[in-house]
Amino acid sequence: MNDKIDDSHRLILERRRKLDLLKENGNNYLNSFKDNISCKDIREASASDNVIANEEKIFIVMGRMMSKRIMGKSSFASIKDESGNIQFFVDKTKFSEENFKLFKNSDVGDIVYVKGFLFKTKTDELTINCLEFNIVTKSLRPLPEKFHGLSDQEIKYRKRYLDLICNEDTWTTFNERFKIIKSIRSFFDSKGFIEVETPMMQKIPGGATARPFITHHNTLDIDLYMRIAPELYLKRLIVGGFEKIYEINRNFRNEGVSSKHNPEFTMIEFYQTYSNYLDMMSLTEELLKNIVKKVKGTTVVEYQGKSINFGKSFKRITLKKSILEFTNKLNTKDLEDKEKLINFSKELNIEVNNSFSIGELQFLIFEKIVEPNLIDPTFITEYPIEVSPLARVNEKDPSIADRFEFFIMGKEIANGFSELNDPDDQRKRFEDQVKLKNSGDDEAMYLDDDYIEALEYGMPPTAGEGIGIDRLVMILTNSPSIRDVLLFPLMR
Repeated sequence: MNDKIDDSHRLILERRRKLDLLKENGNNYLNSFKDNISCKDIREASASDNVIANEEKIFIVMGRMMSKRIMGKSSFASIKDESGNIQFFVDKTKFSEENFKLFKNSDVGDIVYVKGFLFKTKTDELTINCLEFNIVTKSLRPLPEKFHGLSDQEIKYRKRYLDLICNEDTWTTFNERFKIIKSIRSFFDSKGFIEVETPMMQKIPGGATARPFITHHNTLDIDLYMRIAPELYLKRLIVGGFEKIYEINRNFRNEGVSSKHNPEFTMIEFYQTYSNYLDMMSLTEELLKNIVKKVKGTTVVEYQGKSINFGKSFKRITLKKSILEFTNKLNTKDLEDKEKLINFSKELNIEVNNSFSIGELQFLIFEKIVEPNLIDPTFITEYPIEVSPLARVNEKDPSIADRFEFFIMGKEIANGFSELNDPDDQRKRFEDQVKLKNSGDDEAMYLDDDYIEALEYGMPPTAGEGIGIDRLVMILTNSPSIRDVLLFPLMR
């Protein structure tokens, strides 16, 4: 281990010595280059007539040098930019002694300037015959693992910049992530939704059952909470007269870390007046099919060895029916028998007691035996009202909410419902949450009097939904962990 540290230290010192020589010769982190084009553009230009081996067609490219082979008077190297990479050739006899020395003293990882004309090697590889070379930025540290890639998973997460340099798959994953977000925006903009912004620091955290992060504002001398969801502020905007809105937002929840959870994550929440949760399900299906077709160019996506077909209609099933579908130990009558639900929960190693309601027990059983098995795109509907503190009560059955959750590959991707716009009912639900908080539930909601007041001015019937962008990106990029789709995941 010490040998490795000493070797790395030696390489860094050697590169610093080279930087000192560059500075002595006036090359001090240059910033006066122009007229460069991308590697992709060069490849596309090479298809034109009279470009290959035409010394009058000069191209300039700048990027990171990723390989270098000096073979006497002839040398080959490769340069990489955002669009890809291309090989270049250096002929010592065509270079001035000073320019060849500059190339010879360059290192893999340096940001370099290459100018020359195109030709193809005997193996038909497009190559720049380099006429001018310069070092734009000296790389003082060698790339990891002798420049053949970065495979240590923890280093990839901690030093994402190295991961992006060395691993094309990582670059592709994040490029697709940004395309997915762009396509989401495009979809909602085309539907007449307005993108809005709401506070990330709040006096009262709301919109979800989750434990918040707490911070303090020194000048105002008040505690503030990092946003766990933008929901209550977005619905204030609905009260104010906006009818179709969305926000792509960062949320923060002081919870555990897993392959599906990061304390900081990205969601989109959207709200539409004079619609209900059924409309939201249809809109969601249209949205996801649109994203998959636009980003992936197909309707079938491979995820961890399984095929997901976004081309067919998404399954819709109630929570109770889904439980019966995945176990033969309960029947329809049992689902309303509290004692049997408690006993079955204990068989599943779910911690429960007699204070739990039938609805809460149904929900816990669903999470345990159903959720992990929802592989194909599936809407689960008719959630117990006890676990839906912001959703509207179903008109025919007061034990359930007009709510759904959407799952793919055992992951909850979205949560939506017809919004509760009865201020008296909302106050009672908040008060019930406060009782849970006072009894020790850190994730229970606070009572938000200002939000209740807003509802008292009247909120039109509205449906809303939140979609976890990180989990959706996981599915569409075949990434097993949420850390694989976050540029800078939280690490211990």
